[in-house]
Amino acid sequence: MERRRSWTSGLARSFVRTCKKRKRGSKIADSTGNELSGGGLLTRSLILRRLLLRDVLADDEAFVGLLVPPSVAGVVANMACTLARRVPVNLNYTVTSEVINECIRQAGIKHVITSRAFMEKVKLEVAAELVFLEDFRSKARFRDKLSCSLAAYGVPAAWLERSLGLHRVTGDDLATVIFTSGSTGTPKGVMLTETNIGSNVQAIEEIIRLNRSDVLVGVLPFFHSFGYTVCLWVVMCLDVKGVYHFNPLEAKQVGRLVKKHAGTVIVVTPTFLRTYLRRCDVDEFATLDAIVAGAEKLPRELCDAFEAKFGVRPVEGYGTTELSPVVSANIPPSRSPSGTVGNLKEGTVGRPAPGVSAKITDLDTGKEVGTGRPGMLWIKGPNVMKGYLGHDEVTAEVIRDGWYMTGDIAIIDEDGFLQITGRQSRFSKIGGEMVPHLKIEEALARIIGGDEEEGFRVVVTAVTDERKGERIVVLHTAISKTPEELRRGLSELGFPNLFIPSEDSFYQVDEIPVLGTGKLDLRQIKQLALFVFGQPSG
Repeated sequence: MERRRSWTSGLARSFVRTCKKRKRGSKIADSTGNELSGGGLLTRSLILRRLLLRDVLADDEAFVGLLVPPSVAGVVANMACTLARRVPVNLNYTVTSEVINECIRQAGIKHVITSRAFMEKVKLEVAAELVFLEDFRSKARFRDKLSCSLAAYGVPAAWLERSLGLHRVTGDDLATVIFTSGSTGTPKGVMLTETNIGSNVQAIEEIIRLNRSDVLVGVLPFFHSFGYTVCLWVVMCLDVKGVYHFNPLEAKQVGRLVKKHAGTVIVVTPTFLRTYLRRCDVDEFATLDAIVAGAEKLPRELCDAFEAKFGVRPVEGYGTTELSPVVSANIPPSRSPSGTVGNLKEGTVGRPAPGVSAKITDLDTGKEVGTGRPGMLWIKGPNVMKGYLGHDEVTAEVIRDGWYMTGDIAIIDEDGFLQITGRQSRFSKIGGEMVPHLKIEEALARIIGGDEEEGFRVVVTAVTDERKGERIVVLHTAISKTPEELRRGLSELGFPNLFIPSEDSFYQVDEIPVLGTGKLDLRQIKQLALFVFGQPSG
């Protein structure tokens, strides 16, 4: 069912009002011990805004790069850019310098805000002028601090908004550019508007039913679309507290953060959940009552293990960077409206969010199909991106009549729940049939067995084959079963011969390539497979 909602208040205006509402109460904190009230957060954001405009940014400088992890400083830097009516572009510090500099080139970024301590850790060569947050401490004058403090604590929100020009911001204005992970190719800059992000914030508020006592744990980086919208703007726009740690894989620090601040909600990937399952103590997650996982398939075995240890069961959601990112989510039982049922169906990614429509089309004919039939997933709603930065032709290929082609193969069941069965790029056409990599991959993982905490042990991809067009190949870590045993297991599960890789199509690797966001690095996996199995001559 489609429900139309609009976003009219503006992100920066919502931020100002939320900070004033919570000006004496704790608003954000991080694992280094930094903590700010709403008034303190607004004050620091206004000071940094003033210094950026006075000492750094040119009048015609639209985009500002940021290399900052999830932290109090990272939040302040993003808010300062937004209050300055610039477009913050959070850059992916887990990729190479070459990839970062390509993103900088595409966006025409002249300045990148970061810190000296962080740059010493990431060891990146950045093709833009670096602006270090540490240097602003000595640049803020007494009158800067006084006037910004008075504005944060004393000036009515409406007056402050007008003095900053925030009343002139429209829903079509850019809120950010987020570069895709590059898991299947060169990163593209996804332009997300005020309406895109704002509508997602409203949808998340309704799905998770956040309230003033909630503490959202932000471990996803701000260059990740879920991290930017959920961990940053949900906290900035709603009357909740946010707590941050810069590395989602540092389980012990995340556990201590959740325990110290009584975290209630966390949005993560299954990869990170496996780490927490292995390394966090039961009492550290005692206050969590809503865990939403996305970016990759959430295995039932992982949910079982997590619930058995911590007493809270993760639910699965779905989204893409181009959709701001949330499309759908199962509603955690603790967050379902009183007396309602049917808001969760395991094995699916939930129903579409408020205001979002979904349809499935046949892969060959392009015609819409009915419930229960697989095909291409299309999404329409206020969360559909403005387009790819500098790539109008590519934008036109994926957005048609307002509908965004996700590239994911899915099914809509009779109750309106979405089930993602794979990506179009993760299918091979062999003998006229579409062979799903993900389905084979999941079956192999079950056959291999073992501890769910171990993470990715097997991945399926394809290489070119002169005779069949494509050949299914398997990369796996050290396992106890032979290729023949794996093939026999697939056969016993009812897989047709066409879906079963040949015995010489298995190869052991030290580890499965994974991106910094916790997703499979499909590009590197493909390159590795081509190197191992080769390409046909010519």
